[in-house]
Amino acid sequence: MGGTRCEGAARLAECRAQNAERQKAFGPLLHAICAHPRHAVTYHFRQALLSMRGNLTATFATLTTMTLTLLMLGSVLLLTLNVNRTLAQMESQVEVAAFLGPGADGTLLLRRVRAFPQVRSAKIVTSAQALDEMTRDYPYVREAAQLAGNPFPDTLRMRVGRVEDSRTVAAAVSTLAGVDDVEYGAGYVDQTVRTLTAVRGAAYALVGLLLLGTLFNILNAVRVAMYARRSEISVMRLLGATRGFIRMPHVIEGVLLGLSASVLALALLTPTYLELSSRVRLFAPVFPVVRDLQSLVPILGGVGLLGVLMGLIGSLFASRRYLRELE
Repeated sequence: MGGTRCEGAARLAECRAQNAERQKAFGPLLHAICAHPRHAVTYHFRQALLSMRGNLTATFATLTTMTLTLLMLGSVLLLTLNVNRTLAQMESQVEVAAFLGPGADGTLLLRRVRAFPQVRSAKIVTSAQALDEMTRDYPYVREAAQLAGNPFPDTLRMRVGRVEDSRTVAAAVSTLAGVDDVEYGAGYVDQTVRTLTAVRGAAYALVGLLLLGTLFNILNAVRVAMYARRSEISVMRLLGATRGFIRMPHVIEGVLLGLSASVLALALLTPTYLELSSRVRLFAPVFPVVRDLQSLVPILGGVGLLGVLMGLIGSLFASRRYLRELE
């Protein structure tokens, strides 16, 4: 029992001696740093770089995850931009056609469909006009019409505000008196909308998982760095260093990681997208691929800014949390 007490007293004395030595070593340095802001900035950056070099595994894992997350996010945003452009083009081309029966009041039906909130525009195409349109593309149709009569009924053509509204408008118009049949390309429109929506949803879910993984990696990297500096942090607290001063190197570390990940992600994403978009334009010119700078710069800039903010917010939260644990 007495031996145990002696060992405990010896360890306590040793810890006090080590703290006293550290105070002598850090005291003048800390006062010099606090007295000169430029020295403080240099010290914080130096500590951040030393922390990144001393924890290469955690730094590499965090940098890799952040880069992959930003790459995925940028790809999803660019995909969404092109999907929206494609849907906009579809919206300008997709029509809902209602074929009217004999004796139907076209003027009344036109007035009723124009009252639908989803309908952007509507017009009546008479059977003679429909025959003229078909004749311009297929001249032999007029000869057939002269023999068998005009096969085209009066048609009510409508354009909707969104592609998704085509089915709703078609269902509503089909219930009107005087409408024999409604056509809006159900197989093409519905399948296209479902596919594009599913692709966007899956991509956003994947980006969300990667964002969570990146946050946990940042938390782990800061925790390892602060644990490695726990003795230094305790001495700095004894010397009167503020929490903000102690946390600053780790915050800078997070910002540097976010900035590096942003640069890497944009360096990979930008040329890859431009190359793929040029190939799509070459082999599938029907798709309206976005390549103008006015549309691309805000997205790419937002991805870069998000990387920096992700590193900043993650390091702020982690340093605050784990500094409390050390205290």
